[in-house]
Amino acid sequence: MTGTLVLAGTPIGDVADAPPRLSKELADADVIAAEDTRRLRRLTQALGVSPGGRVVSYFEGNESARTPELVEELRAGARVLLVTDAGMPSVSDPGYRLVAAAVEHDIKVTAVPGPSAVLTALALSGLPVDRFCFEGFLPRKAGERLSRLRENAGERRTLVYFEAPHRLDDTLAAMAEVFGGDRRAAVCRELTKTYEEVKRGPLAELAAWAAEGVRGEITVVVEGAPETGPEELDAEELVRRVRIREEAGERRKEAIAAVAAEAGLPKRVVFDAVVASKRTTG
Repeated sequence: MTGTLVLAGTPIGDVADAPPRLSKELADADVIAAEDTRRLRRLTQALGVSPGGRVVSYFEGNESARTPELVEELRAGARVLLVTDAGMPSVSDPGYRLVAAAVEHDIKVTAVPGPSAVLTALALSGLPVDRFCFEGFLPRKAGERLSRLRENAGERRTLVYFEAPHRLDDTLAAMAEVFGGDRRAAVCRELTKTYEEVKRGPLAELAAWAAEGVRGEITVVVEGAPETGPEELDAEELVRRVRIREEAGERRKEAIAAVAAEAGLPKRVVFDAVVASKRTTG
């Protein structure tokens, strides 16, 4: 029988947030693949648990090479536990390649749910949470960063980004340039840690604040693009559009309905404009 790959969420700050199942998985796993073995050691000491299996490193630099090795362990029946430095593996952390390989080999993949910087920042932001999208880290180069932000400019869902503290001021300035300085946002810093801070305000204001220097782990939440309102057309333009459709062969009722739909207006508004025009012209 093949083994099981377990993705385990780890605390993003306060170790007391560790899910109860994490300690059991750490003790029972045959292999623990850790993004940073030293941080894993500190975590297990804080939890008072001793790893029951072999510990190997699994980080960006060796992810491609180590994935086949771990797949072989899984195919041989091992229970492999994957942990990253904070949060859920494969969400802007190592893990995607291993999950994809396990799925390809029909190996069971499960998870120990845990803390998430994305969801925590989203909940604390004060921005709409009914629909959102996660964009991860933006490109480091200024030109590529602007291009990515321009792609996001029309996104109506709330946007969530990760960012390094030393690039935060440039990123917020670029967001203000592309999205508009008045777009609401929240910078969430050191979530669940001693110096947790959530700074809310317009992007231009946040960019000025960040220019003074910010430290810690950063998650940025940005309000989505505003809904496009109905097209603002005066009565004369509404009548003109109806006439164009009539001249093209449409019946007046159909032309009025079509123009109303285009402008995002009730049909009665367009109908009244046409009637008023008839009275004026005799």
